[in-house]
Amino acid sequence: MSYRAGIIGTGGIAGMGILGMHDTDAIGKEKIHASHAGGYDATTEIELVAVADIDEENLRTFGEAWAIPSDRQYLSHEAMLSEEDLDVVSVCTPSFLHHEHVVSAAQSDAAPDVIWCEKPIASSVSDADEMIDICEETNTELVVNHSFRFTDKLQRLYTLLQEERLLGEVNAVSTQFRMELLRNSTHLLDTLVYLLDSHAELVSGYISGENEAVDSLGADHEVDDSAGGGFALMNDGTFTTIDCTIPRAISSMTLQFIGSKGKLYMNNDDGEWRYWRLEDGEHVEESLPGITDAWTWEDDYQNAFANAARHIQSLLKGNATNRSTGREALRSLEIIIGFYVSHYTGSQVDIPLNRPLRRVDITSW
Repeated sequence: MSYRAGIIGTGGIAGMGILGMHDTDAIGKEKIHASHAGGYDATTEIELVAVADIDEENLRTFGEAWAIPSDRQYLSHEAMLSEEDLDVVSVCTPSFLHHEHVVSAAQSDAAPDVIWCEKPIASSVSDADEMIDICEETNTELVVNHSFRFTDKLQRLYTLLQEERLLGEVNAVSTQFRMELLRNSTHLLDTLVYLLDSHAELVSGYISGENEAVDSLGADHEVDDSAGGGFALMNDGTFTTIDCTIPRAISSMTLQFIGSKGKLYMNNDDGEWRYWRLEDGEHVEESLPGITDAWTWEDDYQNAFANAARHIQSLLKGNATNRSTGREALRSLEIIIGFYVSHYTGSQVDIPLNRPLRRVDITSW
């Protein structure tokens, strides 16, 4: 192996499974390949050599599942970062800890060239700003794990919309996904800003306060993260609506684009993508050029981690440009924080957020 990886945090996304995504009997008991560890396992030149977690039971379970030697299982991230020489560090801890762990990794003796951080990038814009700045100062690539960006279908769709102008000028997008905004809906919002290749200029939001993950995760503390939504006016003039107010069981990740040359309907939960070309005032349905079938959780999401890890391998080799930077991740975070500020102040909110508002912190997991 040419490159050495370490993971901070041994939760589900690190390699032990996620409620609602994986077989309940397997979660916490065996390795799950749709994960950071699974991604590294799928590469040819990155080896997972170390892991850190403050929960000793979880640490030992993870270490046994992924064959990490006991002397490389650390009860603090500081210990791992001081003892190990690492090329890449995964940050798989709750979002409110991302800032601490990314900054520590970037400034540590481990001196990783790449940090692979789970989404959302942080729980406040100011934290994200500092993470981005410090990674730039230390010449560390910060890759945020917005999984959809690492699927061939989304990359092809981006080309169709932005380079081949399949829909012409996009005028409006309506979207829907499950609660909660930070924990789940960063997937939806990042897909939105990625495909539009734009950022929000004005948002108006609603926060319901509902959070179904409290019970499903057995959480022992309250968090701010909840269902919500609103509208976001993008800098290219596109008007977008975001509805993330309903439970997982009855939701579908949907995006509907209306453009000057056609329209596009994406339903990722039900595996349905449809495209209509506008011709003489009539919408004519056609296949999406170069895309067979729709994006699915079972196929594309499962493979996204291996794709992301292979992309990181290319970054380490100097053969690629970062596909999911901290600055890209900041675009979706600002919309979410904007929704909270809008709801609690009863106002519309300009993006980028003014300096005091950049410190608004939304707690999640």
